[in-house]
Amino acid sequence: MIRNLLILILALAAYSTQAIEVKGLYQYRQPVEDKTRDSRSTASQNALLNVIVKVTGDKNAASNNIVRAAMNDISNYMTKYEYADSQGQSYLVVQFDNAKVNALVREAGLPLWGNRRPLVVIWMAIEDGWQRELLTPDSHPQVQALLADRATRRGLPVVTPLLDLEDHQRVSVTDVWGNFSESLDAASQRYMAERVVSARLYTDQNSDAWTLEWRFTNEDQFEAIKHKGDQQQVILDMVDSLASELANEYAIDASSGYDTQQQTLKLYNTRSFVDIEYALRRLRSLSVVTEASVSHITKGRVDITISHTGGVEDLKKALTLDSYFVDYRDPQKFYYSDSNDDLEYAWQ
Repeated sequence: MIRNLLILILALAAYSTQAIEVKGLYQYRQPVEDKTRDSRSTASQNALLNVIVKVTGDKNAASNNIVRAAMNDISNYMTKYEYADSQGQSYLVVQFDNAKVNALVREAGLPLWGNRRPLVVIWMAIEDGWQRELLTPDSHPQVQALLADRATRRGLPVVTPLLDLEDHQRVSVTDVWGNFSESLDAASQRYMAERVVSARLYTDQNSDAWTLEWRFTNEDQFEAIKHKGDQQQVILDMVDSLASELANEYAIDASSGYDTQQQTLKLYNTRSFVDIEYALRRLRSLSVVTEASVSHITKGRVDITISHTGGVEDLKKALTLDSYFVDYRDPQKFYYSDSNDDLEYAWQ
C-alpha cells in the first residue's frame, strides 16, 4: 500500500516540477480516548493548535499567546467535525475555517505558508550495527511510516525513492552516506522534486542513542543538521526541522501585509481562453492572492490585475512554486533589467 502511494505521488509530481498543492491544511485528525463532550472540546483545541503549526510552518506557533487565547472560542473556528476509528484508535477529525484561521495567524503576527509547497525527496541511509542500507518501505517500515505520518501532520509533501532497478543503478548506500550530491541530484530528477535531502541515521558507539544527520544536497557546504535521541524522536525532529527550514524560505509575513495591494501581472504565451481561465484559478489558489481578474488582452499577452496581501516579493515567492508560471524574458530585448515591481511571466 505504501509503495502504491509513493508511485501515485511520483505520478502526480510529473505534472508539476516544483510544488505540490497540499490538501487538508485546515483539517486535523486528533486522537481521542472517548467521545464525550469534554474530550471533544480538548481534542478540538489541540487540533486547531496543530493546524496553526501546519499553516505557519512554525512548530512554536502553538505557544503564541494570541493563539492560546483563541482556544476559549474554539467553535468559532470550526466548520465541522466527525469521528473516525483506525486500528483500535478513535480520532476526532476537525475541519476549520481557513479564512478565520488565516486571520488569527495575522493577528498573532505569525508567518503564513501557502498550500503550494515544494516536493522533497529524502534519501536516507541507516546504519544498524555493522550494516548500512537505504531506507525503503520494506527494509524499515516503521521508520517509513513514522516519517510519512509526521510529514502529513506538518503539511510537508515528501517522497522516499522507490529504490527500484533504476535507482540502484544510479545510487548506492555510499552515495547517500557520503552525501555525494551529484549522484543524488541526478537520480532525483525522475521524482520531479523541488528539493533533495540526504540523511544518515546511526547509533552512537558509546550509548544506545541514535543520531540523525541531514542536509539539502544543493547547499554549498556540508553543514548537516543533527538530532540525537531515540530512533522515533530523531525522525520526528528531522521532519519538524525540515518543515521549519522550508517555511523560513517560503512563508510570508502575513501580519505586515494585512492591507490588500494591487499588482498587474503580464502573462505571455497563453494559447486559448481555457489557458487564461486556468491561470486565473491557479493565481486565486495562492495564499497571498485575494482576487485575480483580466484587465486587458492584446496579441500574445494578457494583463491580470491581482489583489494580494504581503509585498510584491511575497507574491513572487508564491509564484516560484507554480511551474505553470516561469519568468518571461523578451527575446527582442538586448538588455534586460529586473525591477522589483515587474511581474512578467510566461505560461507553460
